Amino acid sequence: MIRRLLILIVATAFGVQAVLADGLIRKDGGAGAIGVGHYEQRDLYPGQNLVPSRIKDIAQLQSARDNQLVGYGLVIGLQGSGDSLRNSPFTEQSIRAMLENLGIASEGGRARAKNVAAVIVTANLPPFVQSGARIDVSVSSLGDAVSLGGGVLVMTPLKAADGEIYAVAQGPVFISGFNAQGDAEKITQGVPTSGRVPNGAIIERQVEAEFGDVGTLTLQLRNADFSTAVRVTDAINDYALERFGKRVAREQDSRTVIIQKPQKISAARFYAELENLIVESDMPARVVVDERTGTIVIGNEVRISRVAISHGTLTVRITEMPRVVQPEPFSRGRTEVEPFTAIDLDQPDGRVAIIDGPNLETLVSGLNRLGVKPDGIIAILQGIKSAGALQAELVLQ
Repeated sequence: MIRRLLILIVATAFGVQAVLADGLIRKDGGAGAIGVGHYEQRDLYPGQNLVPSRIKDIAQLQSARDNQLVGYGLVIGLQGSGDSLRNSPFTEQSIRAMLENLGIASEGGRARAKNVAAVIVTANLPPFVQSGARIDVSVSSLGDAVSLGGGVLVMTPLKAADGEIYAVAQGPVFISGFNAQGDAEKITQGVPTSGRVPNGAIIERQVEAEFGDVGTLTLQLRNADFSTAVRVTDAINDYALERFGKRVAREQDSRTVIIQKPQKISAARFYAELENLIVESDMPARVVVDERTGTIVIGNEVRISRVAISHGTLTVRITEMPRVVQPEPFSRGRTEVEPFTAIDLDQPDGRVAIIDGPNLETLVSGLNRLGVKPDGIIAILQGIKSAGALQAELVLQ
């Protein structure tokens, strides 16, 4: 009997020890009887901010970059919605220069056409593009034109930062807005003074790029982060060890990863194998506030220390109501105007909310409990940041 009692006491003691150790995890993952082993503290928020993404979605090669092009041109064929030549003298000068290039004399007289608009044409030259390819261009009015709808862009050279012409644009302009105007009212939707010419530019000169002969690839993250850069490096090295038998990548900083291309494989084929590797990308805790539009974007890793918030508005209404005072009958008094001011105070019931944000849902629900509008939430976030309780970066736009 005594032996059975001792066995029961020992078993109970081991059961209590297992309950107390519930907040710990075995590193070796063993599921047998409890014994001597190594343990680590449980992560309260494991992988909440990690998003599995392909390398091609979070990074790009440094050599594979766009080049910006810009040009000045004319849009013709507008229905009286072009530039007024009195307010836009450069449009008239451009019309005369274009006619002279076409062999038409334009000396004497003043052009009064309002179906022409001066525009700035912009485009992005993609990497590895060859001569003869087509790209889209954007067209924006430079003068006081009302609308570019129905217009056609006349042949416009597009130059890069080095001053060389890389493309020529021409074609009908498509806009997304419209403008309707009468004698007493005007309606405008969208931006009718800006549009696009799909496939409107032909590449005349290609940017020299020797991608096939490079031995080192420079990978740049779109969002700089040291943790993501390390994960990208580890993912590439794990794949390279299995595929080529050696490590080929090293992280340089929070944005750059340097990759050495192995022998007997082209750079294009090598990067095609790497760009589909899955990496868990990370980002810092950040709150972005746009005060102009009242837009608030709160990252998932934003934390708020325990803080009490009271938000209320005080409305003071002052009304001037002067009164006319009449004198007594048969008296020598005069009629006077006596000032009278009415002041009303309106202060809604202010509510105090205690916010302790271990996650995004708690923060949002705590702010909604106050019943405030976006402009009030912006003021509250700024106050929380000033108090040192916002454990995130506050970005004001």
